[in-house]
Amino acid sequence: MKMLFSKSRGLNHFVQWRSKECRYHYYMKKSAAINFIHRRFESIKAGEQIDLYNEDFHDGLNDDQQILNFPGGRVPTTTQMKFISESSEQRLPCYRVLDDDGYLISGSIFEQVSKGLAVNMYSTMIALETMDTIFYEAQRQGRLSFYLTSTGEEAINIASAAALTPQDIVLPQYREPGVLLWRGFTLQEFADQLLGNKADYGKGRQMPIHYGSNKLNYFTVSSPLTTQLPQAAGVAYSLKMDKKDACVVVYFGDGSTSEGDFHAGLNFAAVMEAPVIFFCRNNGWAISTPVTEQFRSDGIAIKGQAYGIRSIRVDGNDALAVYSVVRAARQKAIKEQRPILVEAMTYRVSHHSTSDDSTKYRCVKEIEQWRTGKSPITRFRKWIQRNGWWADQNETELRGNIRRQVVEAIQGAEKVEKPPLADLFGDVYDKIPSNLLEQERFIRENIKRYPKEYPTDVPI
Repeated sequence: MKMLFSKSRGLNHFVQWRSKECRYHYYMKKSAAINFIHRRFESIKAGEQIDLYNEDFHDGLNDDQQILNFPGGRVPTTTQMKFISESSEQRLPCYRVLDDDGYLISGSIFEQVSKGLAVNMYSTMIALETMDTIFYEAQRQGRLSFYLTSTGEEAINIASAAALTPQDIVLPQYREPGVLLWRGFTLQEFADQLLGNKADYGKGRQMPIHYGSNKLNYFTVSSPLTTQLPQAAGVAYSLKMDKKDACVVVYFGDGSTSEGDFHAGLNFAAVMEAPVIFFCRNNGWAISTPVTEQFRSDGIAIKGQAYGIRSIRVDGNDALAVYSVVRAARQKAIKEQRPILVEAMTYRVSHHSTSDDSTKYRCVKEIEQWRTGKSPITRFRKWIQRNGWWADQNETELRGNIRRQVVEAIQGAEKVEKPPLADLFGDVYDKIPSNLLEQERFIRENIKRYPKEYPTDVPI
């Protein structure tokens, strides 16, 4: 199976004719046109070649063809009034390596992985699944205020993270804790953030699941949707200016593509040729809105073409396919200094968050079909087990160890005191301004007046 990145056909891929050749025969005979098929001309981008008479460039053109001299590239004209079709007859293909039963698909072309890497990927997928299960249960017990799982999307998290290097910078949305887990964020660090205690790097001022780590090049999650895409383009451009051997990977869901920042981020990255991978997990649902009610286009990958961005669609439940695509995308982004758009087709098995009941807008049967029949963890386990790299005993030991570690992490985080009240007003300005000082005085006065209305475990 071939892994193809679809080439964009924006203005900067049209032919730039030399002045002498521009003047050569506005009206050409077919026989003369055939003689030009093998002639090559420089494209707008230095060093890139393109055929003057290829099918893409001259599709639907006739003998009376003229060329419009337009800023950004020469455009062929036509006397026929023909609108571009709103969609192609066939949908973009989805690259995959493993079938639903974990067998290699004949003819698959993919990045080979060693036993050590494969086992590590699978173990981390299990760790993410176990962490999600226990933290979700803790929220239901009232020990956490909020949680959000990655159930059904474990391959996207771990396989993409495994394909990167520690120097690559990650701008996540909120369903990528597995990327952080792969990079070395401990279960204790996760628990500390969720409970907002004194050990939390955000000092309790962020929502639970808004993780971040400067050390691990993982930007802190923020609540507003899609703000990270224009930011990612800017961060990637800074890497380009500093000539860093690294790229940026920004994660987002299909719902984010309905936001204006999606379009601004892609366009900026394309024009500035920033080394950024736009990784969209198309899981079919933007909270309660299905993709059929979000857009009429063929998913997300097709949108990259409009902005001049190489794009690919991949089976997000196939860990080998995701790993191979992100490895290739990273190489292209850095070597060719260009953005890449990846659309990972997956399914959100879990509710959107602990504030959601997805059975209100989708049928339980659909959820169970994906949970049992298309699980990315089950598919990858079957593959490594057939290779002789995994056994049932390994599975039992791993799950037991991780479950114990997560429970201990929660218990430990609950014993750590909360950050002091003063931390609520610091870390923004070098010198705290008068309006914040006034707010701090106001809240302290109210605590004295109504002490029972405030938590007793927060140091005053």
